[in-house]
Amino acid sequence: MYPSEQQFFNAMKRKGWDAKEEDMKLVVSIHNNVNDKAWSEILKWEELHEAQCDCPKLARFLGRPKELSPKATLRSWIGYSKPFDRHDWYVDRCGQQVRYVIDFYRGGIGDNSMFLDARPAIDNWEALKDRAYMQVR
Repeated sequence: MYPSEQQFFNAMKRKGWDAKEEDMKLVVSIHNNVNDKAWSEILKWEELHEAQCDCPKLARFLGRPKELSPKATLRSWIGYSKPFDRHDWYVDRCGQQVRYVIDFYRGGIGDNSMFLDARPAIDNWEALKDRAYMQVR
């Protein structure tokens, strides 16, 4: 369920952003497309567990824009740019809660694009195994 333009505007103002009400139609559209892309990436990981759960659902999410993930920290140490935002999404895998980390990066210089890096948080051995498997795959 996505927020309305008014809800999004109110949230941005509450968080101290210099938001303009007339921009909300475009901003909400971009936001929704990015969220759809993030969910699509998460579902690629969830396919590894399709036998145990064929209908994962987003349970909740947490924006953590000021906190670098461990992976983003390591990448920044070797010269890569830092993400401009981070979210942790909690997925209900048919009764099991699984956390995913999503780092959002800007595109190239002069480029308005962005990309995201979505992966399971290494909260348990299963997540570590999934990440190793997808790296090799």
